[in-house]
Amino acid sequence: MIATVFKTVLRWSIRAGLLVLLLLVGPGYVYLSDRQEPVSWSTASRISAGLAPSPEAEPGAVIQVYAARTFGWRGAFAVHTWIATKRAYADSYRTHHVIGWYSGNKIRSSTDIPDRYWYGAAPSLVLDMRGDGTEDLIDKVEDAVASYPFAEEYRAWPGPNSNTFIAWIGRSVPELELEMPPLAVGKDYLGRTRFADFTPSHTGLQFNLAGLLGITAAAREGLEVNILGLSLGVDPLDMNLSLPGIGRIGPDPNPARP
Repeated sequence: MIATVFKTVLRWSIRAGLLVLLLLVGPGYVYLSDRQEPVSWSTASRISAGLAPSPEAEPGAVIQVYAARTFGWRGAFAVHTWIATKRAYADSYRTHHVIGWYSGNKIRSSTDIPDRYWYGAAPSLVLDMRGDGTEDLIDKVEDAVASYPFAEEYRAWPGPNSNTFIAWIGRSVPELELEMPPLAVGKDYLGRTRFADFTPSHTGLQFNLAGLLGITAAAREGLEVNILGLSLGVDPLDMNLSLPGIGRIGPDPNPARP
């Protein structure tokens, strides 16, 4: 009896170990293939990437969501996401982040360059909304920022973190149809006692256990499996696959929203 139990435990331990190794192949490849000279976070680039329209060129309201690889070795696993808004005829943008190294409230909302490099990492545009109705949605975005339930909590893994925050805004403002990047570790964290919700795009459902294990099925996100916070998925609509560390293989979804 003891021998049988031991063999069963050993067999499942080996399978679990192999699964973890498979999940680490992508991040390991990214880390080893992108080795650069070490850069201090204090001197890393924070310049504009030129993705956001200037207030002079775009007088109307704008909502944009950005993603960039996190600083240091964590960038092999995940991106950091944030949201930027500009009201009609405003002369500047306002950005909203969750940043873990602050004490107390982790949300940082300020007037800033919307498309800054994230400590040396070039951002990509996740969502770009302009035109009629955008001004009203900025009010909803700000309400979602104010009602974020984990404002004084932060865990880089499995959440709540910066990506949990932006996913919360997506669920709170369904008109954005926000499709989070597959590398946004923490986007699936729903809380310790909440296990199901709409996806951030509001085009499907997801089930998740504390950001560690779950499944997502939605029109925009496609079919996605979350294992230990890392996502594997297929998106038939955009004809791409997503792998841990590597992200999407195939076309990126169109960030523009009418």
